Amino acid sequence: MSSAATLPAMGHIGAGLTQVGPRFVATGVDGWLQGRTMYGGASTFLAYCAIRQAMPDLPSLRAGQIGFIAPVGADVEIEVLVLRQGKNVSQVQTDLYCDGSLAHRGMWVFGGARPANGAVAASTLADIALFEDAAPIPNSDGLHFIQNLEMRYGKAEGDVRPGVVRRWIRLKNRDGLDPIGELVLLADALPPGSLREMERRGPISSISWAITLLGDTPTTRDGWWLLETASNHMAEGFDSETLRMWNADGVEVMRGLQSVAVFG
Repeated sequence: MSSAATLPAMGHIGAGLTQVGPRFVATGVDGWLQGRTMYGGASTFLAYCAIRQAMPDLPSLRAGQIGFIAPVGADVEIEVLVLRQGKNVSQVQTDLYCDGSLAHRGMWVFGGARPANGAVAASTLADIALFEDAAPIPNSDGLHFIQNLEMRYGKAEGDVRPGVVRRWIRLKNRDGLDPIGELVLLADALPPGSLREMERRGPISSISWAITLLGDTPTTRDGWWLLETASNHMAEGFDSETLRMWNADGVEVMRGLQSVAVFG
């Protein structure tokens, strides 16, 4: 296994997609695998980068809906299809192929800012455990993509909610990333909170993922973001998860909803 220090920055991989006919191609992205598939944030990030390369003048990303259809290997091909390009909002589809088969589909919404008709500020955590005071978490689970990340404990004292995982996350190599791309890449980095409630060890697999960005200029301190996955309902082999992401000051920057298959 390559060390994270020798792996190319994901930002450079995304910026270096090669266009071959109607598709964008990336090869050898093995530093971001987990088991037999690519980490979902990485495959989704590559789809986002393909859109940005195909349509560089699009406004800010506002939301995305992702279907994890089949395992994504280290070599991928991505097609970008404009569904509708309006005056202010554009909707774009991405299809990611591995070994000739559709493995990942994204439905993306991009929208430019316009004069506001009212405002609701993003929520701020009152019980934030600062990353400066948090203990680091060693990578001992063998997941390949985790080698690219630094992780620290993130649950506040007294937080005993069932089915919840909260961690501070930072990329070891942030070169070449735009702020939105960084959020897309990291937002799925935690295991589902339902993992804490499983009666026995078994595999899990993301089925779908929807994300909404809370603003178009996310910023944080020292590259640290606070992530949380929380199970809403787990039964009959399926799990619904709410995903949340905050900056270092506890301001929420992204919220998502994920459907997970629970095996074993």
